[in-house]
Amino acid sequence: MNEMKNRNLNQWLWKWHFIAGLISLPFVLVLSVTGAIYLFNPKVEKEVKKNIQHVVGKGEIKHSFQQQWDVAIRHMKKKPIAMVLPVNSEESTEFVSGRFSHKKSLFVNPYTNEVSGKFSSKDTWMYSVRKLHGELLGGKVGTKIIELIASWMIVLIITGLYIWWPFKRGIKGVFTIRYKEGKRILFRDVHAVLGFWISGLLLLTLAGGLPWTDVFGGNFKWVQKVTNTGYPKTWNGRGLSSAIANKSLTLDKMVFIAKQQNLEGTISIGLPKSSKSTFSVSNKTSNLEAQKMLHFDQYSGQLLKAHNWSDVGILMRGRMWVMVFHQGQFGVWNWWLMFGVAIALTLMSIGAVFSYLLRKQKGNWGIPKVKKDFKVGAVVILFIVFLAVLLPLFGLSVLLLFIYELMKQRRFLVAKK
Repeated sequence: MNEMKNRNLNQWLWKWHFIAGLISLPFVLVLSVTGAIYLFNPKVEKEVKKNIQHVVGKGEIKHSFQQQWDVAIRHMKKKPIAMVLPVNSEESTEFVSGRFSHKKSLFVNPYTNEVSGKFSSKDTWMYSVRKLHGELLGGKVGTKIIELIASWMIVLIITGLYIWWPFKRGIKGVFTIRYKEGKRILFRDVHAVLGFWISGLLLLTLAGGLPWTDVFGGNFKWVQKVTNTGYPKTWNGRGLSSAIANKSLTLDKMVFIAKQQNLEGTISIGLPKSSKSTFSVSNKTSNLEAQKMLHFDQYSGQLLKAHNWSDVGILMRGRMWVMVFHQGQFGVWNWWLMFGVAIALTLMSIGAVFSYLLRKQKGNWGIPKVKKDFKVGAVVILFIVFLAVLLPLFGLSVLLLFIYELMKQRRFLVAKK
């Protein structure tokens, strides 16, 4: 296998793998540790909500959903846009306003028709973990740094696989960590072997995180829109309207209709925003194929539009799949898999740090040397261009590095003269 590798290319890739790793490692450690912690977010939120949601009716008659809706309107700063169907008689009714990070919930006790509590993801300590994981607590600038690091992590994985492929130790190197040959070899093998085994999963995990980013995520949404491979235009009720009549359906009647649909998972009813809007029934479940969006006339209860998951464009379906996978929401197996990836990434990052420190000589960064006359081939250049187009922030950083290298060479030539 030794003869099959281009030694000069190997050294060149190692140089940039080394430099990129040196800069990225502190951020990668933050991402891996916060990612592992944030996997517990659903349990943390469930625990916080439990005290608010749990109610006991002592022989009392429940108030109607319509009456509870009126209470929610009076006590929420923003008009509720949805109601989540209670799973059992010991749950308060959840009304939701806002979307994404601005989402807030208010819970109404169906027996007393009083507010039993309010909840926002910002109320838990996990919100700070999420902010640290997604933007380093640095707002828009922080999100772009995370996107840049995520982009370079893809490069680190690809270059790392090429550099490390055990052409000296053979297939044995894939399965064994040498713990009797000194600390530097031990930490190097921890980094390399773990990196090899989680490389595919790590690429899939990064693919699940990139849609949340500003530049790549924004471009991805643009491509979805241009190719019409996102959600159908009527998925959220756009272009649909109810035939205005004297009186709209009560929320209780809409709940009855929603239950008749036999939907899987948590069922929500989107509340009409105006006299022309529709009631919308949707379900949230880890089984994406079972997700539906149904729109009903708010006066007659007639089904105006039914969307199945198959109606969603291929890019959106793929995007949602990797995002759900990234969050470990496909079930217990997925959660443990993501937790294992996060722990392995933490260990291999620590391994890289110690391997470097034990190798580094005083007063020298230890950057691998490359022959000055070495030039990469067309295949490598085309691959870099492809990644630069796919990951614009990576492309910008490569351009800046290229300009820096040119300036350095020019200064060297001037000094030589």
